[in-house]
Amino acid sequence: MHRDELVKYISELLETARFSDYGPNGVQIEGRARITKIVTGVSASVELFERAINMHADAVIVHHGIIWNFERPVYRGGYKNRVKLLLENDINLLAYHLPLDAHMTFGNAAQIADKLGLQELRGFGEYKGNTVGVKGTLSAKAFSKIADNIKMLVNADALIFPFGPEKVKTVGIITGGAQKEFREAIVAGLDMYITGEASEFVMHLAKEEKIHYVAAGHYATERFGIIALGQHLAEKFNLDVEFVDIPNPV
Repeated sequence: MHRDELVKYISELLETARFSDYGPNGVQIEGRARITKIVTGVSASVELFERAINMHADAVIVHHGIIWNFERPVYRGGYKNRVKLLLENDINLLAYHLPLDAHMTFGNAAQIADKLGLQELRGFGEYKGNTVGVKGTLSAKAFSKIADNIKMLVNADALIFPFGPEKVKTVGIITGGAQKEFREAIVAGLDMYITGEASEFVMHLAKEEKIHYVAAGHYATERFGIIALGQHLAEKFNLDVEFVDIPNPV
């Protein structure tokens, strides 16, 4: 399909226009117009782009792109190599940040919620004026069982502060680096909060407020949205879409 048709479809699907984000959602590097092979990944990197070249990709779609409002990189080192690889090989780079966190079907949080069996999903968590996570309910499931599921389905090395109730009925999820939004889960009276990272203050706050806190990895929690989006594009448009996993312990 044509690049512009693909970008238009994803923009409408993820409702990118309604988000105030840290960088542009959509095309960040323009490549060839015709797209048949897509490589997806969590974060833009030289390694991802080199693998995309070897796989003869026409486009790379990521969650974390290379253009951020808080950065003013010069074209040298790794940043130069990223741009050079894409331009020399005429490969498109598309990035979708907050829209891919927030989507109630293909979003990172919604995908994890579905895997954990959460019901009655609603948007949860404010970030830069956007709702970027979900919260839902369980039928009084044992905490130990949920913790085991998280380690099996999301990240075997998840860091867990187990200070909430033995039976969990309410869970909030905001993927990535959303440790500061932990307080929103406390205010909402949730039994468990799942995100990607933890800061030093988290342990005592979780203990004092009697809530379970799970840091399942920034990378690990944000694989699910880009995988789900890629599978959807492959099925809808008969495209060859392949996810490239480049594990990151953070």
